[in-house]
Amino acid sequence: MNEATAVQIATEAIVIAAKLAGPVLIVSLVVGVLVSLIQTVTSIQEMTLTFVPKLIGVALIIVVAGSWMLSELTGWVERLWSSIPALT
Repeated sequence: MNEATAVQIATEAIVIAAKLAGPVLIVSLVVGVLVSLIQTVTSIQEMTLTFVPKLIGVALIIVVAGSWMLSELTGWVERLWSSIPALT
């Protein structure tokens, strides 16, 4: 295995990690901003109030997009494992 192959594998790993973490992080960000906005408008300053809505939002994303996430990850791992003979 040469340096270019190692860099390619690392780049693919970073891209797949970003693709899988993106929806969860975006939902968590949007829910956090919305709850913070509601807290500001209603003057409720409870720090733990954002936890439950974020948890529900992330759980919904995992339920909705979990099969896609799993298929993307297993596809990448299968491609990586199948390329092992060419790497040696």
